[in-house]
Amino acid sequence: MADKKNPSQVNDKAREIIEESRKQSNGKQFILWMAALVIGGALGWMNNPSLNELFNFIATIFTRMFQFIAVPTIALAVITTLSALGAKKDTKRIFAHTLVYTLLTTICSAAVGLALYLWIAPGNLPADVVGAGAAQVPQNLGKLSYYDHFLSVVPNNILYPFLSGNVLSVLFIAAAVGLALAFMPKTENREVLLKGINGLQEVLFTLIRAILYVLPVGILAFAGQLAAQIEAGVIVGALGKYTAVVIGGNLLQFFIVLPLFLLARGLNPVDIMKKMSPALAVALFTKSSAATLPVTLASAEQNVKVNPRVSRFVLPICTTINMNGCAAFILVTSLFVMQNSGMNLTMGAMISWLFVAVLAAIGNAGVPMGCYFLTLSLMSSVGASIGIMGVILPIYTIIDMIETAENVWSDSCVCAMTNKDLKGVLEED
Repeated sequence: MADKKNPSQVNDKAREIIEESRKQSNGKQFILWMAALVIGGALGWMNNPSLNELFNFIATIFTRMFQFIAVPTIALAVITTLSALGAKKDTKRIFAHTLVYTLLTTICSAAVGLALYLWIAPGNLPADVVGAGAAQVPQNLGKLSYYDHFLSVVPNNILYPFLSGNVLSVLFIAAAVGLALAFMPKTENREVLLKGINGLQEVLFTLIRAILYVLPVGILAFAGQLAAQIEAGVIVGALGKYTAVVIGGNLLQFFIVLPLFLLARGLNPVDIMKKMSPALAVALFTKSSAATLPVTLASAEQNVKVNPRVSRFVLPICTTINMNGCAAFILVTSLFVMQNSGMNLTMGAMISWLFVAVLAAIGNAGVPMGCYFLTLSLMSSVGASIGIMGVILPIYTIIDMIETAENVWSDSCVCAMTNKDLKGVLEED
């Protein structure tokens, strides 16, 4: 007689085959992305005008697509998660873990930056260089205050935050709507509204999967664009010691500190980094953790297998409050600017600024050059010489790229650790 397998054995075998197929697909995808990165860099280094124009065109299209889908993704992810979890203990559990890991990683990032600053000890810049840099500072931004930055979070128009891409305001509106849906009476109208919102979210995730499918083309264009800029001398290594502190701190946090956090929670950092590589690549080139969010969500759920109830709550929140790279940049740059302005920097003052940098980073929006503008506002408010910010501006492009990749990597780590902590603990629907 032929062997008969029971249904559970057949299902287990099918799941194993599907999982193995998915792993092979992810491996091929990773190789394709890396190949696009290398080929794009090589073509960009040739500095061919026609190729550069094509790369700029393709990169602009991909940037616009990410921006188009990012804001509604943030809003719908927060609304659907809070509407489902608002009345449960799950919301508090997830948010508590997110907040603890965010604070720990952000403080560590700023502390690494401070330690490198004290060790490398950048000197002062010549007065004529600082004076020339003052002309490079955006004049309208030099007058912004930190108070104005926080006031802009509370919108007076429901459409303007979505049209202007104000991530913090969008998060504010989404949280309010999500909590309102969670605690409003369970009427038929509420159910219809929730079905419509969930349907819109499914449409967005379908679009995200389509973008991921053609992402290698975008990576090739972004890499070519960056290589052409470097070859042309647009990005230069001026202010060597300061740049070494900022970039060195980011790399230490990226490759050592955050992996140690993952290892402490029993997670494999190499495996998670590989699975989150699409999001890290997009973050590197778009320089916006908010624009990268759709890819971060898709990578976390499809590759790392994070519970959607965790990822769709943690990642939108982390996009706006978990800014490891930003905290290090704000601290190091503030110390450098104040030092060059002749201000007395005692160890107590530096530690105080460490916590100022952490709080400022948490309030920063995940948009390109967000950390630069925020630091400029802080330095204006304390009366420091903001001309140095103009000197820093030409090299900020490369700093911003590395910072954003670190921010998204930190978001991914916080999400993975929270998911591991709450596995089997979250309430069933």
